[in-house]
Order: sequence, then structure tokens, then C-alpha cells
Amino acid sequence: MRVAVLSLMEAAGTDPRALRGYLPIGGRSVLRHQIGFALSLGCKRIVVMAEGLSGELVALQHVVEAGQAQFHVVATARALVPLIQPEDDVFVLGDGLLAMPDALRDLLEAGPALLTLPVETALPLGFERIDINNAFAAAMRFPGRVAAALADLPPEWNVQSALLRLAIQARITLRAVPSALLDDGRWSIVRDESEAHLVERRWLRLHTASADFGAGSLGNTAAIAIVRQFGPALLHAGTRPALVGLAAGLLGLLGGGLGWLGNYATGFALLALCWSIERVASLLGQVERDSLLASGLARRSVDVFHGLIDAGFVALATWRSELPSSPLGLRAFAPILLIIALRLLPVALPQERWVHWFEDRLTIGLCLALASLFLPFDVTIGLAVIALIGACLLALKVRQNESGNRPSSKGSPNPQLTSRS
Repeated sequence: MRVAVLSLMEAAGTDPRALRGYLPIGGRSVLRHQIGFALSLGCKRIVVMAEGLSGELVALQHVVEAGQAQFHVVATARALVPLIQPEDDVFVLGDGLLAMPDALRDLLEAGPALLTLPVETALPLGFERIDINNAFAAAMRFPGRVAAALADLPPEWNVQSALLRLAIQARITLRAVPSALLDDGRWSIVRDESEAHLVERRWLRLHTASADFGAGSLGNTAAIAIVRQFGPALLHAGTRPALVGLAAGLLGLLGGGLGWLGNYATGFALLALCWSIERVASLLGQVERDSLLASGLARRSVDVFHGLIDAGFVALATWRSELPSSPLGLRAFAPILLIIALRLLPVALPQERWVHWFEDRLTIGLCLALASLFLPFDVTIGLAVIALIGACLLALKVRQNESGNRPSSKGSPNPQLTSRS
């Protein structure tokens, strides 16, 4: 069985009533981050070293039990001993440790080890010294038999420090944590509230840096900027991504209603803003999933939501059209072709970075709003369809020519007949 041993003992700053494990990062405590990581490792028993049971620990117990694991709160080393069997695989995370899950997983899944950092850089950051060259990186993995000696120690000993000494005596492999993880904020100990604010900004930037929302388009850039600037406030206020998504949906309905009443430009702009707010919700959800604070399943409703926004654009463009209403569907023909072309272009040119602008419905919505106000709308839509379909055909033709001109890697099937003397 995999067992995780976490700690809620160290005070945060100078206030003895505040604990490191309760410091909030992204609206969740550091301890909640560690529990999410332990559950992702498949730990079936999670033990928290704490002086007593609190309301937040009870809430965390529900999280652990929802993850099909056992939850225990103990105060002394001797109380921990019966919870660890010799054949168990034990993971220990230090008090206040906040590390990017992928980096921490790679180092611990490689096998039993005591993770270390260079002592000259780690000590000022709050890590504990092991020897003259190494500091404890606040994470280790060892066989359960190592913890048996806790029963012989005095009850006043700090459990995690005791486990560190026992792991050293058992000659558990020392595994170095790359210093780059300290430099860019992927590995840190949060010691007080001021540090929590700094770490939180870096934590959010790291998670949004790898978000796959396109490259450089207006809507995606705006969504990332909003999350980085206001994400901490939203998360601390308990605003979950689903609530932001609901607000986006209501805004989209408002845009459709205004378009029905004849305010076409405003309707296009509100649908564009609706898409942008949904991007914020998706990005917040991705941050929570990457941090193991929420389900690993992406929201399946995102594609449906984007489809509804495109349907809203088609509806508004149909209502805005000045073409005759007959034959049936004439007004909707060009708007439908426009949306098909917008969806076809990224398929035809998947490697081109500028194509993300045509996936960006904030940009498309604002362009439709401007066209509705200042340009002959039907002509503009028709020219846009021709340009987009022409770009797709041109890209496919260029790709076909490149593949046709590429020299074959295979040799001649009969080199004796094709060679020259």
C-alpha cells in the first residue's frame, strides 16, 4: 500500500496560531495541494501530523475519502507507527512544500529516494540541512520498515525530522532536485502569508504558461492576462470555473436577445465577450486540474459551448442580412459557409501560428460587429468566405506540391536496369 505522511505542525511566520499547511495558494491550502498530489500517486492512506482535528481537516477528510483513501490525523510519532506496515511504500512531504506536480512526480516515481538541494541556495529558502553539501528538499520516499524505529523515539520529537534521520541511517538514495526548479518557482516552501502571495503569482504564471489556448491571438492573450491578474482574487473568493462559465452563458443569451431585437453590432460584441469569458473559465479549470485540485477530466461542455457561439453568429448574421428572405435559407447560406471556413482553416494549416486568430471568436465577433456598423454586411461576409476557402485550397495545393517534390527515400526496384555504366 502507498502511504502519504504530511505535516501540519510548523507555524506560519511569527503567529503561532497560523500554520504553514493552511496558507492559501489559488484559493486552496498548501495541505490541500499536497493531498491532491498524494491521491494522484495512488496513496490509499493519508496521514496528517497535527495537534488536533479542525474544521478544515474535516473538509480535507471528505476530499480524501472521496478519492477512495483512508484519512488519519495523529499527533505523535508513536501514533504513526501502527499506520505504516513494513511492506508499505511511504511518501513524505514537508510542511509547507509546494511543488509543481509533474516535477515532484518525476523525482519520486523513479524509486525510493531522499530528495536534496544544494545547501547554499536551499537554506535561506527554509529547507533543512542534511550535511555539509546537501539540504533536504522536503520530499522523500522509502520502504515502510524504515518507520518502525519511530516507536523507540521520545514523543516530543518532530516526526518528519525523525523520519529524515531514519531514512539517512537506512542509506536511502540521495536524489538531487535540479536547481532550476528553485529558480523558476516550481519548488518552494511557503513559510508565511507574504511568501504565499509571491508564490501564488508564480504558481499561476507557471500553470498558464503551458496552457494550450493558441498563440498570440487577442482573445487568448486577454484570457491569460485576466487569469494572471485577477485569478488569485477569483479563486480566493471561491469563484469556481463553472460559475465563470455560467456567467459567460448568460452573457451569450443576452447577446442573442439583443440581436433578435435588432441591435446586431451589440449582439456580435456580446457573443465575442461571452467566448472570451468562457476562455477564462476554461483556463481556470485547466489550472485546477493541473494542480490536482479538481477532476482530471476536462469539461466536455466546452466544444458544445463553442458550437453554440458559432450558431449565435450565424443567427445574428442571418437576421442582419439585407438579402431577400426567399428562396428559403438564402440569408443563412453565407454565414454558415463563413463558420465552416473558419473551422476548416485550422485543419488545413495546423502548423501556422497565425491561424489561431481565426479560432479566436473574440476577434471574429468584433470584426462582425464593425462590419455590421460600417460596411456592406452581405458583401463583406461573401468576400470573407471566398478569402478563407481560397486560403485553405492554396495551403492544400502547396502541401501537395511539397510532398510531390520530396525525393523518395526508397531505392529503385531494379537498380541494374536504371543504373548507368
